[in-house]
Amino acid sequence: MENASKALIIAGAILLAILLITLGILVYNQAAGVINSNAMSDVEMQQFNQKFTQYEGEQRGVTIRSLFQAVLANNSSADSEERKVSVTGSFDIPTSATDISEELKKVQTGSTYTVSCTYGEDGLVETIDVTGNTN
Repeated sequence: MENASKALIIAGAILLAILLITLGILVYNQAAGVINSNAMSDVEMQQFNQKFTQYEGEQRGVTIRSLFQAVLANNSSADSEERKVSVTGSFDIPTSATDISEELKKVQTGSTYTVSCTYGEDGLVETIDVTGNTN
């Protein structure tokens, strides 16, 4: 009888050890998933870039104003500096800009502008180059 109770105690200890090891592995896997969640999936990257690449090519001034508003909205809601976009060329909207009214005044609605996107190492749109008439 004494051997049977010791065997049950040993079996219980082994099951408890297996349970603790399994729990440790689960916690580790969840922590690793949180660390990797900062990277964007391909679909998220395409959606992010689409907000700006739709403006590429020859555009009228009204469309450029919409582009500037999209850049401002993106930069004000971006959760990291890597996801902020700047505008260069005939206009200058840095990633930290909160007011673009001066740049909007430069946009002539009847003029034509050329828009091109530059991508960063992470594959996201980093800079938008807008060239054209600013007189």
